Amino acid sequence: MKLYTGGGDGGQTSLFSGERVGKDHPLVDAYGEVDELSSVLGAVAAALPSDHDDLVDEIRERQSELSTLGALLATSPDSPQLERLPRIDATHCRGLEAAIDRMDEALPELRGFLLPGGHLSAAMAHVARTVCRRAERRVIAALPVGEQPPVHLRQPLIYLNRLSDYLFALARHCNQRLGIEDVQRRG
Repeated sequence: MKLYTGGGDGGQTSLFSGERVGKDHPLVDAYGEVDELSSVLGAVAAALPSDHDDLVDEIRERQSELSTLGALLATSPDSPQLERLPRIDATHCRGLEAAIDRMDEALPELRGFLLPGGHLSAAMAHVARTVCRRAERRVIAALPVGEQPPVHLRQPLIYLNRLSDYLFALARHCNQRLGIEDVQRRG
C-alpha cells in the first residue's frame, strides 16, 4: 500500500467516519492539534535518558489516549462508526489526577512563576503543555456555539484541561528527576 493517495491534493480530506471536508474544517484543525501534541510528547520521551523507562511508558500511554481523542474528533457525532471507537472517560481523567498528585507530592513547593526550561525533556513538556492548551481551544472552537458538547466529547474536554496540568507537573518532575532546578522567573 502506498503512503500517499492524492485524495487530499484538492484541499479536502476524509473524516474517520467517511465524510469529505475541507482541510481547514474546524474538526480537522482540532484533531491536527491533538496529533501535534502527541508528536511533542514523543519528543519529551525521546529527550529522557534511557534509564527512565517508567516515565517513557507513562508518556506513551498519554499518546495512546490522544490517538483515541483524535479518532473521536475525526468522527461525526451521528456516524455509526462512533459506537465502535474507544472513549476517553472519567477513568482517564482520574488517572491524570493520580499522576499529577504522585509527581506533585515529591516536588518542592512552587514559590513563584516558572519559565519553560531546565532539562530538554522538561522544556519539551512545557511546549507540550502550550500545544495542549491550543488543542483544547481548537476543540472548543469546533463545537456548535451555545450548545453542550456532544456526549462523546464531554470527557475529552475535561481530559485536555487536566492533561495541561499533568504536563506542567511532568515538566517539573523531569527537572527534579534529572537533578536540574526549575527555571524561576526573574524580577
